[in-house]
Amino acid sequence: MSRPSGAAPASTSRVHRSIAAPDDVAPLYTVSQAATMLDMQPAFVRRLDTEGVVCPARSVGGQRRYSRVELGHIAALAALVSEGMTLLGAQRIIELENEVADLRRQLAAETNTPARTRRLNADSPPAPGAIVDTQLADQETP
Repeated sequence: MSRPSGAAPASTSRVHRSIAAPDDVAPLYTVSQAATMLDMQPAFVRRLDTEGVVCPARSVGGQRRYSRVELGHIAALAALVSEGMTLLGAQRIIELENEVADLRRQLAAETNTPARTRRLNADSPPAPGAIVDTQLADQETP
């Protein structure tokens, strides 16, 4: 069947549906997939579970399933271990780094609230330039 020149092509559109992409905590990856993605031995990945450092979800059949968040945690642990840290030392460093990051977020949230800003401004004396500007403004008004 030929199409007349200038005619639009036959409609072959299909309904486009958005696919729900899994979030970062969805347990998607097996031990072998995780080990391949992280370029390490599956035994090391299993050891992290055995020692309770990373606790992956389990499939119905009992296989370990790792999320993207857990893969990131394993990668950070492996980097510290490769620098000479013990596994427990590396775990503690990561815990402390996470705690510091949480505290920084809380501090940023506290200092960015309008009530906090008003309270800080009310408690502190005005800047020297502000006094001069106020005095000039008073002199200029008739």
